[in-house]
Amino acid sequence: MSELKSRLRAARVLVVGDAMLDRYLFGEVERISPEAPVPVVRVTREEDRLGGAANVALNVRALGPAVTLITVVGEDEPARRLEALLGERAIESLLGRDPKLYTSVKLRVIGRAQQLVRVDFENKPDHEILSGMLADFERALPECGAVIFSDYGKGGLTHISDMIGRARAAGKPVLVDPKGDDYTRYAGATVVTPNRAELAHVIGRWSTEQELEERVASLRRAHRLDALLLTRSEEGMSLFDADGHVRIGAQAREVFDVTGAGDTVIAALASMLAAGMSLREAMPIANRAGGIVVGKFGTATATYEELFA
Repeated sequence: MSELKSRLRAARVLVVGDAMLDRYLFGEVERISPEAPVPVVRVTREEDRLGGAANVALNVRALGPAVTLITVVGEDEPARRLEALLGERAIESLLGRDPKLYTSVKLRVIGRAQQLVRVDFENKPDHEILSGMLADFERALPECGAVIFSDYGKGGLTHISDMIGRARAAGKPVLVDPKGDDYTRYAGATVVTPNRAELAHVIGRWSTEQELEERVASLRRAHRLDALLLTRSEEGMSLFDADGHVRIGAQAREVFDVTGAGDTVIAALASMLAAGMSLREAMPIANRAGGIVVGKFGTATATYEELFA
């Protein structure tokens, strides 16, 4: 494994997409409010973490490769905090700034080790906000061994077809964490990584494995996808490619929190591809990485040492 570790450290992954700030308020719950039947949380600790595409970048970095993040933020306090966190974790960031945009923040209030409420701060952009960063994308592309598009449906990746085309023309594997039912945006990608609910939203619910295989094959043909990796939670994951369908079981020892597990899976896949592995070789490693992070609280990462302990 030392050879793989060296290859990972020599690799670089480019992440493009919707970054956000995950903000946590931890506290004690000792009484119910007299104003309404809700718990009163006495906040004892605050914590900010990288979220969305920034968490994908962090997961790549935790496995060894260098990483470049291209995203658009507002001109506000969360954007400055996000930039500081990226710098602390040695993630190269190319940040486009849009004064009309609120940097996405997910505020979670935690009491007695349970999430009590989540408050989202965000707005939809009125234009294609990442299209203006095509020059940055072109400059970053030659140095990277894989490209991840992390789509959280915030409007940043409405028109990514051009970037996908340029990356594939440059011989780079393209991985997409999809959102919504319009896969025409992802046409030509190497692999898309939906979960069960996301895939059902696109191809409809299936009753048998054969039906699933037929519908995925049709989807792949329609959008020229080399492969589709379906994450199946407690049922593991399935890879559909030109050689057929391979499935592996879940490896989670204990499921504590599934937040960000999809980020970890696609980050591990991309890292291994950038280090020279095939999708089928990378799949069980990504599955193991996902199993590790669901045993942790909130948006988390799996390190190389944890993966290969």
